[in-house]
Amino acid sequence: MILRGVEASRYFAKPDPTKAGLLIAGADPMRVALKRQEVIAALIGPEGEGEMRLTRIQAAELRKDGAALLDSIKAVGFFPGPRVAFVEDVTDALAPTIGAALKDWKPGDATIVVTGGNLTAKSALKMLFEKHTQAFCAILYDDPPTREEIEDALKKAGLTSIDREAMADLTTLARALDPGDFRQTLEKIALYKFDDPTPLTPADVAAMAPATLEAEVDDLLHAVADGRAPAIGLLMRRLEGQGVLPVTICIQALRHFRALHMAASDPSGIVNGLQRARVFGPRRDQMQRQAQALGQRNLEKAVSDLLETDLTLRSASRAPGMALMERALIRLAMTRR
Repeated sequence: MILRGVEASRYFAKPDPTKAGLLIAGADPMRVALKRQEVIAALIGPEGEGEMRLTRIQAAELRKDGAALLDSIKAVGFFPGPRVAFVEDVTDALAPTIGAALKDWKPGDATIVVTGGNLTAKSALKMLFEKHTQAFCAILYDDPPTREEIEDALKKAGLTSIDREAMADLTTLARALDPGDFRQTLEKIALYKFDDPTPLTPADVAAMAPATLEAEVDDLLHAVADGRAPAIGLLMRRLEGQGVLPVTICIQALRHFRALHMAASDPSGIVNGLQRARVFGPRRDQMQRQAQALGQRNLEKAVSDLLETDLTLRSASRAPGMALMERALIRLAMTRR
């Protein structure tokens, strides 16, 4: 049987221990690993592994010993409770071995949990779990988590009071980060808000979001977009001292001004445009003011000038890169003024 979307998320959170097995596969190993951890924890509980109710079998081990999986699901443990036989990184080559174990599975045996990579539509392993009446197949795609999935993750982390704008920022952040980083960010937010009864705010999300290279040049880009030309020279010297290349600054500036242009051009409004550009927190409020002040036409000119500067920096020109970049940013700042 196939599990899709919300149905799959609900099953991961509350799997049926009376079923024979579950296949979780996908191109992103971290996404697969997180869901596998969730399923196994829900099946055997927090003490299950300590009570030896979880058997881990590597794919290479199963190829050498085809009876290892069948022995594991039939074995009776010392501690009572549901048991899981987990097989990791399986390919179609092991489909006959796993198929034999599923065929011999009986109620009371351990649940078979199998993980795999990016399986094709005609994968023998995928078809095995899809057609089995007592097993499930869940293929994970690289789609960002839904609002419901984020809310479930927040509840598990102990957060129940969330500002509406903070939830919008978390949704944006989930699209920008890989699943492992996003989960760590939620855990950090939960620790940050521990014993704090006030709702989670956009400022809290921004404070706990992972630092990036873009954050390092934010001060410079905001000085440019706000028209503070005198501050540009000092900020450029500081970045140059840190070893940041002019091409890197140009790339980040292009992203910043393209996001502003997208927001200013969005027919549904600047705020919605910034959300589509994955801008959140206090930075969004500042960029909203910048987009309103500069306007669509000036922002088109800014993007065009930055593209020209980028081409010059990447060409055989002998012009000093930092000086060229600084002059371009000062011109942009003077546009705002």
